[in-house]
Amino acid sequence: MPCLGVMMRGMRSTVVSVLVVVGTCVPLVAQAAPAKPYEPARGEWQRREPAALGLSAASVAAAVRLGEAGEIDAPRDMRAFLDRSFGKEPHHEPIGPLFDRGGAAGLVVYRGYVVAEWGDVARADMCNSVTKTFLTTVVGLAFDRGLLRDVHEPVATAMPAGVDLFVAEPNRAITWDHLLRQTSDWQGELWGKPDWADRPVGKTPADWPQPPRHVPGTHYEYNDVRVNVLALAALQVWRRPLPAVLHDEIMAPIGASTTWRWHGYDNAWVELDGVRMQSVSGGGHWGGGMVISTWDLARFGLLFARDGSWGKRQLVSRAWIAAARTPGEHNRGYGYANWFLNTDRKAMPQAPTSAVRFVGNGGNIVWLDRDHDLVVVVRWTREDAFQQLLGKVLDALPAAAGSPSGGR
Repeated sequence: MPCLGVMMRGMRSTVVSVLVVVGTCVPLVAQAAPAKPYEPARGEWQRREPAALGLSAASVAAAVRLGEAGEIDAPRDMRAFLDRSFGKEPHHEPIGPLFDRGGAAGLVVYRGYVVAEWGDVARADMCNSVTKTFLTTVVGLAFDRGLLRDVHEPVATAMPAGVDLFVAEPNRAITWDHLLRQTSDWQGELWGKPDWADRPVGKTPADWPQPPRHVPGTHYEYNDVRVNVLALAALQVWRRPLPAVLHDEIMAPIGASTTWRWHGYDNAWVELDGVRMQSVSGGGHWGGGMVISTWDLARFGLLFARDGSWGKRQLVSRAWIAAARTPGEHNRGYGYANWFLNTDRKAMPQAPTSAVRFVGNGGNIVWLDRDHDLVVVVRWTREDAFQQLLGKVLDALPAAAGSPSGGR
């Protein structure tokens, strides 16, 4: 993957062709500009009947039925939900706010227009590890703004005196790329949670505090403690609360609502430049994380389905998105956190190889298909129901669009 240093903003150029015929004066005729992609303004989102956009209404209706019937079998009480998910782990007690979840809900957005919805899509719910994608975005913005130079530089070089996250070996060798790809093998404890306590490895509890260790960058391991280390490191670089950065740089420009909140843990407070700030979490594993509506997740998904462009602005550089879409060496189905890729078509066999999904525990998914300008968001939906629903949505596409680059 190329170094991400000074990132060039995406620019569009217009090419004018002039036809010259010997001995003939041919007037120049302006070519009709392509229709501007529709982007929903703040507080509104236009709907279209599927057939009006060339979609199969029957297939879209079938997808909606699958979404409505696809709710996960899990408590709506979030404390009980977390106990079921992580209750066998050591140190599993929540240390951040919890919000009871709603029911299954979803949106299908095609060419920017809403063509299907079900459930309470306005309800702001925890989205669990979809939060990691917001964190990745904020880290990307730090590179885009020149606050960081190269993802392959050790994170330690950007940390101020007194921040000991990366002082000891082997943490000193950890790079931003390692943290983003979940290959850092960071060792230590953060906010009262030791790294080994998340999905502990070992035959018995006595083995858990001594897991196998790996050289940073050589082994993929999904680990929420290390994601929270990334969040704290990013806070040290921005020197502003990350939710404020996200609001100003992303959520306000795309017209998101005022209902989303990005929470940290109760004990995750630091002082920067004399100001007390909370370091946010990368998910809801121990509470906290992003609480957000399906509507706002769909706007966020549409931004990335269109390669970071919204209106006349390139909000996230194409270089950063290309890096996020690049498979990791030690997990070819994973780019940057939490970009789950389809390059091998194992996770989503019916979808294009270029498709991506942002995934959170409990069936919270933002699915992107930039080849078709298509976004599907589901909340609290079983994996089997999502796969069937996705198949129906893809079946609904016009026949001419049925073979995107990368194949279906």
